[in-house]
Amino acid sequence: MSRRLSVNQKTVFDLFSDKGSFFLIPDYQRPYAWEENECATLWNDIHSFAFPDNNYSKFDEEDEYFLGPIVIFKNADRKLEVIDGQQRLTTLMLLLRAFHQAYGTDMHDSRSLAVKRIIEQSLWKTNEFLEPDMSTLKIKSEIATDTDKSEFMHILLTGEASSGFKSRYAANYRFFQDKISSFKTRTPDYFSYLPTRILGNCILLPIEAESQDTALRIFSTLNDRGKPLSDSDIFKAQLYKAFDSEGKKDSFITEWKKLENICGKIFSLSSDNPTDEIFARYMYFERAKRGIKASTLEGLRKFYEADNYRLLQKDHKQTFSNLMLLAEFWNDIANQDRTRFSERVLRRLFVLNYAPNRMWAYIASVYFMQNKDSSGLLDDEKFFTFLNRITAFIWAFTILHNGVNLLRTPVFAEMLNIVNGREVSFSEFTFNASELENALSIYRFSNNRPITRSMLAWFAFSDDEQELLDIETVLEIEHIYARNRLPLPGNIEALGNKSLLEKKINIRASDYRFQDKARYYLERVPGKPGTKVHELQVLAITMQDFTEHDIEQRTEKIISRFIDFIRDNGLAK
Repeated sequence: MSRRLSVNQKTVFDLFSDKGSFFLIPDYQRPYAWEENECATLWNDIHSFAFPDNNYSKFDEEDEYFLGPIVIFKNADRKLEVIDGQQRLTTLMLLLRAFHQAYGTDMHDSRSLAVKRIIEQSLWKTNEFLEPDMSTLKIKSEIATDTDKSEFMHILLTGEASSGFKSRYAANYRFFQDKISSFKTRTPDYFSYLPTRILGNCILLPIEAESQDTALRIFSTLNDRGKPLSDSDIFKAQLYKAFDSEGKKDSFITEWKKLENICGKIFSLSSDNPTDEIFARYMYFERAKRGIKASTLEGLRKFYEADNYRLLQKDHKQTFSNLMLLAEFWNDIANQDRTRFSERVLRRLFVLNYAPNRMWAYIASVYFMQNKDSSGLLDDEKFFTFLNRITAFIWAFTILHNGVNLLRTPVFAEMLNIVNGREVSFSEFTFNASELENALSIYRFSNNRPITRSMLAWFAFSDDEQELLDIETVLEIEHIYARNRLPLPGNIEALGNKSLLEKKINIRASDYRFQDKARYYLERVPGKPGTKVHELQVLAITMQDFTEHDIEQRTEKIISRFIDFIRDNGLAK
């Protein structure tokens, strides 16, 4: 954490009226999101604080009401760039502007004029005589994807929000106008007490960091309610600047929203920040093109900010175009697009969806970016071969080595082979078939190990009769010989006693003996569909029971078939 950190609580007036206060809501921030519910909560809270029991005289001048922290840093233009607190800061500005507008031109008593002057010092730049320059606000929004920010600025400058304004800014401003008007009508003699107490007794905690990175770290540490800014928010700002300089900001905003929508649909379960994921997958392609195969991986933001954000500034057109192509590629995989991929490729991609780690997605992204044709398509035969090989390698490597970090060395090396036009072979990392077979025989395939599901998915689809399942199908690990059935065989947790099975069927069949399980596998229970796992269908038809001997035989069958798979893909020594 930075040593140069300024933390000092201030009243709303002290913070807003400071001569050096000019708040910039930067382009990478998310659009204003507060709605009437949040504004109503704020209004009710500050009204109850300033007028306890609706009685102005019960207020204690020493009392304070804490509105929350604001994380800021002073940028190169000496403006206070807002990292956290955007929502409350924006809302307070709307509230103060509504109060200022409520004074109008018909309130000339000294108290009203004094309060109005205090509000003006908080909203506008003032000269040495504290006279406001009403064309120069103390806040500016540059949010790239907020098409309504012009309404915000118009409201603050003019005090007007016409019926044609449909933004959240306008709706919230009108909400405050209504509340203030009602309050003024009910208590005209005490009206000025409310804005005075908001400005003088409501407290903010501005935390001023020395840099953007420090401010973002502070935000991530403090924030337990809102969604912290992601790396892609920062990247969006850089791209926005580049496209804006060419007069193409509107088309960029439209395309960016499209990118966010795609990523939100396909990466929401695998990443806290879905749009970050597409930048991560593309990063591996750029790393490979630069010849980087070191297993030490830099952070996403550090990679893209290199050379003054060259990829997002100088090379912005190509980079953004590639990001869109890559996102559409993964979107078509998620949707199992049969116009783009053959059935056999989709079957292999379904298995890879159960991979023990995400490394396959990174090398597949590199493969796509390097080998796509002018229409964004891949050669089916070559892609199928590639998918088989990375499946075989990643599965076997995971069995033999703990942790994904060691996997980076062989995979990163193959990424370089891809961008240099060479076939993926893992020739320097092939496996001794006997050692691998022995490792498989003694490996503990517990349910909590991802490789267990990986092996079961691979084995299910090693059956040529296995139909492609919908990607949304929820499959769980099924014990064919039930774990609660007595007597328990010693190898109850062996791979040969496990299969993937649809969740609903798994729940119904979990504790039954095999003869009863078979009824669920084969749709012989009225109104209950059977499994689409072909091997289980065959077992249910051909076997009367499933014994310990059957577990042993099936385990041997899985291992033998996997060793053949390794050999078929040229990965055995």
